[in-house]
Amino acid sequence: MAAAGAFPADPAQAAAARSGICSAPAAHKRLARRLSRDIRGALAGRAGTFAVTVDDRVTGVTCRRNEGRQFDAASVVKATILAALLRWHQETGQPLSDDEKYLATIMITQSDNGAATELWNELGLDRLQHFLDLAQMTQTQLNDYGAWGLTQITADDELTLLRLLTKGNSVLSAYSRRFELGLMAGVIPGQRWGVPAGAPRDVTVHVKNGWLPLSDGWHVNSIGAFTGHGRDYMMAVLTDGNPTMDYGVATVEAVAQVVHRDLNAAQPDGALLAANVDPAPSPDAVVPALPAAAR
Repeated sequence: MAAAGAFPADPAQAAAARSGICSAPAAHKRLARRLSRDIRGALAGRAGTFAVTVDDRVTGVTCRRNEGRQFDAASVVKATILAALLRWHQETGQPLSDDEKYLATIMITQSDNGAATELWNELGLDRLQHFLDLAQMTQTQLNDYGAWGLTQITADDELTLLRLLTKGNSVLSAYSRRFELGLMAGVIPGQRWGVPAGAPRDVTVHVKNGWLPLSDGWHVNSIGAFTGHGRDYMMAVLTDGNPTMDYGVATVEAVAQVVHRDLNAAQPDGALLAANVDPAPSPDAVVPALPAAAR
């Protein structure tokens, strides 16, 4: 049962929970069924609305639930801002300036809002949209008024971004991918909650989180890629309508725990050691105020 004062669950979401979430090639059908069952179990009775996507390149398992539903991005959009910046510099042939490298570093590793605003403004909506078009992130809708945290994202598009960051492609160069993934692997300990929860200790964790309180409850999002030692998978969990931030974090981590457990159960070392997850910090996704006419 949802906690007292929790927001009611989405009826469409409840209906989706009864259907299969994950699919896989024939050799891993049992794993897909187990993941579907366990993700449904992790979300059973949780208040609010949520979307989940998973892609495991090793087994071919993919999971999708509410993948096309739009959510307020909060600071998860900072991963897209950086990718757009890197793509722009690929096109100009000019390396990132020292100032841009610094801003990118604190934007991703510390979720610095001022840095995000500077880079968002430097790029402008046209360059940001240009990257989205190249990346085929067609469900992402940029905020027209500079409130980057209110950009609309979907779990499907966030998975697309993670795929671009973790495998060679024509949109992001090897350097761009290494640069961004390196920063996502260096996120400060206090912000390594969310999808890293339950990850084996021997994988490299690349993560970006976002959290934002609005009138409809807390928006808590987490995206991540997990690589090394035979692992190569990605996950995005987006939520809104959470009664508190901690509640939203708990929802994300409940999903992450079962995904890591199930995908890694067959690994030779059998090591399923939970990641160290620090308590969530105070809200990071404070966004610029909308113009009065747009409120």
